[in-house]
Amino acid sequence: MRTAYSVDTVRTAERALMERLPDGTLMQRAAAGLATACAQLLGRVYGARVVLLVGSGDNGGDALYAGARLAARGAGVTAVLLSPERAHPGGLAALRRAGGTTAAPEDAGPPLRRARLVVDGIVGIGGRGGLRPKAARLAELVAEGDAAVVAVDLPSGVEADTGEVRGPAIRADLTVTFGTHKPAHLIDPAREYAGSVRLVDIGLGPELPRTPVLESPQHAEIAALLPVPGAESDKYRRGVVGIAAGSARYPGAAVLAVAGALRGGAGAVRYVGAAGEAVLARFPETLVSDRGPAKAGRVQAWVVGPGAGEDAGPVAEVLAAEVPVLLDADGLRLAERDAVRARTAPTLLTPHAGEAAALLGVSREEVEGARLTAVRELAARYRATVLLKGSTTLVAGEPGEPGEPGEPGGAGGAGGAGAGERDGDALARHRGQRRRPVRPRGQSARGRPLRARRGQHRRPPARPRRPARRAGRPGRRPRRGRGDPAGVALGGGVKRGRAVGLARSWGRWRGPARPAAIHPPHPL
Repeated sequence: MRTAYSVDTVRTAERALMERLPDGTLMQRAAAGLATACAQLLGRVYGARVVLLVGSGDNGGDALYAGARLAARGAGVTAVLLSPERAHPGGLAALRRAGGTTAAPEDAGPPLRRARLVVDGIVGIGGRGGLRPKAARLAELVAEGDAAVVAVDLPSGVEADTGEVRGPAIRADLTVTFGTHKPAHLIDPAREYAGSVRLVDIGLGPELPRTPVLESPQHAEIAALLPVPGAESDKYRRGVVGIAAGSARYPGAAVLAVAGALRGGAGAVRYVGAAGEAVLARFPETLVSDRGPAKAGRVQAWVVGPGAGEDAGPVAEVLAAEVPVLLDADGLRLAERDAVRARTAPTLLTPHAGEAAALLGVSREEVEGARLTAVRELAARYRATVLLKGSTTLVAGEPGEPGEPGEPGGAGGAGGAGAGERDGDALARHRGQRRRPVRPRGQSARGRPLRARRGQHRRPPARPRRPARRAGRPGRRPRRGRGDPAGVALGGGVKRGRAVGLARSWGRWRGPARPAAIHPPHPL
């Protein structure tokens, strides 16, 4: 699980930690991790040309101290100081003692063109509103060059708390962040600018609160949530999903929704809509009804909206049901907001950026530029859980829901529901099923230690070393008439010793032969 914290939370934790540490310890820890990452990216540090883009904040100090470490290892380090009078004095002095040089922003072109590595320390996590003209010009020069770019904590020009990018920004190949991830590391469009993200532990963990502002579950956490049918699970115990989707114009939407529910593990699927023949032709096990969602039969969850066209009747009937409901595609447009807000059962909305823009009354570009803000706003307006599709899937829950992954600011990264498939195909099909236990490595499903069967997973006997050759006679094998003391020690006498000694000298010794397995005769 990757977790991210807001800027205010990180700064509060840093202040609490710095009170217990000697002055400058936290910056030295960050600089050491940054220098290590840069050295690994360079491969050969000695003789490499490195350019530091140094601002006036702590990020500039981290870059200067890391540059001093690289200069001490033989790198040619040049620091471009955007505000020389406000540069970190300790870091600047350390760089100069190690042999580094400085340059003005107006003279940064030649060093950047020759550099193998650029370290971005212009703006840190407190940056707002885009880059200033001098920094924006440096960002353009970096984009024109071929050097690898390492960002300190966050690429300059990216807002840490929202992931928004307002104007020019540094596009990094690697971002080295300290203590914890920030929201911009997990949310597009900022995530694209960060490149690969490396987290350096500086001892901040104990000072951070237990509840992060963002969570990004990984494959293992998602797999642990998936239900596993038991030995007595039948189709009703595994859950019945109702699908109200498709139309005469869009029958494929119904087929895809039913396919997703069946492949996702639902015990049975009830379909209501105009594409019943197409569904039965592809999935004859589907329970098809033409009497509407209210009379289709009992279900544990509804999916409504994909390919619905302009028919708002099924959407209203589904929203009146006291079971979990997923609204997708046309259902988002046809659903009344007051009806969604009045529901007491869980409701999930799954818009993409264009649909979210229509629901919010803004342009698609605004949603794509501020995805976290958009998903939070939708969750608050509809009092429901909202899954915003995109290159990273964001999930935000109704404000005030404790423990929900979609709590205000809650988010799921890539791999969440809806990445690469229709979201209406993948919801609420497992209610009431047993959850997969998180099993410790080396244990069976019943908690017993796993043991190999007899004769399996054993190492073969070690091959004995050849006897040492006699001094003064290099390259000569032992004479055949000489017995092997090891053979005598095995109890084989002189003759056995000769055979063992020859086998060992020629490298054919495999240890004593094992008796063959004795099987009883076949009863026939």
